Amino acid sequence: MKRRNFLKQTTIIGTASVLSSGFAYALPADLKVVRTLPAKRRFTSSAVESAIAEFSKNVKNKELAWLFNNCFPNTLDTTVTYTINAGKPDTYVITGDIDAMWLRDSTAQVWPYLPFMKQDAKLKDLIAGVINHQVKCILKDPYANAFYNDENKVGEWAHDLTKMQPGIHERKWEIDSLCYPIRLAYHYWKQTDDVKPFDDKWQQAVKNILKTFKEQQRKANDGPYSFQRKTAWATDGVPMEGFGYPVKPVGLICSAFRPSDDATVYSFLIPSNFFAVTSLKQASEMMTVIAKDNDTANELTALATEVEQALKQHAVVTHQKYGQVYAYEVNGFGSYNLMDDANIPSLLAMPYLGAMDVNDSIYQNTRKLLLSDDNPFFFKGTAAEGIGGPHIGKDMVWPLSIIARGLTSTNDDEIRNCIQTLQRTHGGTGFMHESFHKNDPSKFTRSWFAWTNTIFGEFLWKTYKTKPHLLNA
Repeated sequence: MKRRNFLKQTTIIGTASVLSSGFAYALPADLKVVRTLPAKRRFTSSAVESAIAEFSKNVKNKELAWLFNNCFPNTLDTTVTYTINAGKPDTYVITGDIDAMWLRDSTAQVWPYLPFMKQDAKLKDLIAGVINHQVKCILKDPYANAFYNDENKVGEWAHDLTKMQPGIHERKWEIDSLCYPIRLAYHYWKQTDDVKPFDDKWQQAVKNILKTFKEQQRKANDGPYSFQRKTAWATDGVPMEGFGYPVKPVGLICSAFRPSDDATVYSFLIPSNFFAVTSLKQASEMMTVIAKDNDTANELTALATEVEQALKQHAVVTHQKYGQVYAYEVNGFGSYNLMDDANIPSLLAMPYLGAMDVNDSIYQNTRKLLLSDDNPFFFKGTAAEGIGGPHIGKDMVWPLSIIARGLTSTNDDEIRNCIQTLQRTHGGTGFMHESFHKNDPSKFTRSWFAWTNTIFGEFLWKTYKTKPHLLNA
């Protein structure tokens, strides 16, 4: 199924009310059971169920408790296939309404469960299985972004003009596709001290990531990757015979596509390069401590340092209103793109990924730009305001951007408004979506999008643990 084609109309039921943000909202009259019934759930975590029970008991806002109950376990309820393969845990994770595993989405979907692993050994094994499955994907093709569980399956994009193989759903090169598996592996290790997943195959996958990143610095040539697709949708194809518009080799890494799976305009995608610096440093530490491979660790550190220095020289531009800000994309020749896209990594979400200090002055300047009409993909309507992107189009706000805004905010009022916005824009369904119309949340895309559901649960749980008073407003 095509990732774009999930626009569904829904009717909101209930009586109108107004939250403190001033937007009109219709509260469901009946908070009916919409979560997958226990007998049909793909996986159940005792620790996650305990968290749901605790949240429901202590949060007075019953609709938020209902939403947390529906959304936080959605990845476990509906998207995971856990097996033992060759004596090792193996977990295949679909995005929801598409039967394929994105390296990015699969990490993001299970990320919020990491803090619960110590209380639930089965959950720990499930997440170890995601790491193991991602290794298989990276060894198969580090340039691919999405894979099937069946290694022989030939899918809908088999005729794309790139080096497709059976078992690959889509081969869109995105820097973050290789950063997310490192993020998951590193924090799994830090929270469990378990090194079993980080065997020779995992270490080879890290070397594949290093090799791919270096190829996409394009110092000597355009590298081995190109991509074209026969389509009327412009952002699904890459210009200049599939290599993208020219870049000047300044040390940054090229990304043919954004986390939205839309083609970049300028190939040096800044938030993804920041993410790469963080991931390379984490991989270096793991190769040093676990693999005792100092040579590879030193190469990883050297590349991180090179990209970091290049970002200092090329990622910052001066805006006449906001001062120094981070560009979204650059080409090394002096051209740049000022915007943000809701998909993570985004400029807005960099602190969430550990790629930026939230108090960084340039980030704060950039944040002001992104959350204003000076960002061409910031939409404000009668129902909500937030960032979208070209993937769905004008006037469609992505809950991911509202969640990222809340997760990176230090302001109680802003966090509260983000929660209230998400509460009133689920379209009466009890779940989050890919996007919704700024004036009408009942017009949304993707009724089953597990990443947004689970990260919304993460946002609510973080708020419950750190600022519980914001949930009962």
